[in-house]
Amino acid sequence: MPKVLVVDDEPIVREVVCAYLQRDGFETVEAGDGETALTEATNDPSLSLVVLDVMIPEPDGLEVCRRLRARSDTPIILLTARGEEADRIVGLELGADDYVTKPFSPRELATRVKTVLRRSQPTPAQAPITFDDLVIDPTSREVVLGGEALQLTAKEFDLLAFLASHPRQVFSRDQLMDRVWGYQAAFDTGTVTVHVRRVREKIEADPAHPTRLQTVWGVGYRFAP
Repeated sequence: MPKVLVVDDEPIVREVVCAYLQRDGFETVEAGDGETALTEATNDPSLSLVVLDVMIPEPDGLEVCRRLRARSDTPIILLTARGEEADRIVGLELGADDYVTKPFSPRELATRVKTVLRRSQPTPAQAPITFDDLVIDPTSREVVLGGEALQLTAKEFDLLAFLASHPRQVFSRDQLMDRVWGYQAAFDTGTVTVHVRRVREKIEADPAHPTRLQTVWGVGYRFAP
């Protein structure tokens, strides 16, 4: 049974979120502040995912996200206030896999949890994707560039592996949201932009002038071997 840590300083929010997740077959644990969340995540290696409110005390959710990502690749879904685009972008930059804006539908959040977990699961054995000195291994979910292993979050890996498995094919942001994130275009496609930038910073010699992960202006992105 997957276990989800729900972090929010509002007890009623935790109660509702946990109720929906439990109804869908998840085990849940709760935390109302940053220190408790870090303690729970550190002491419980069985956690499958963290639902993390940005506006929690001691420390706030963004700092908790940074610390968790430094030690683990456990998927993280941020809860952010509607209109706080800066928090969402910073959270994605820190390694969060997804976000949901408040007020939100608990059913939508439960769906996001299932989607993120499904996409973070190991895939059947597949041959590594190799382009010159870049090796992407879908089975081990490892990326090696010039003989050195790169540190990618789960969603960064998913994005890179998907584009690299369709070389030279152009995908719009809407298509990538659907194929990589599993959501329809109604959701914020700025998530794609942030993740593309982060992947470029790790695989490109000059991220400002990318040669592998290219922008096709007015259309979308493609991987160019």
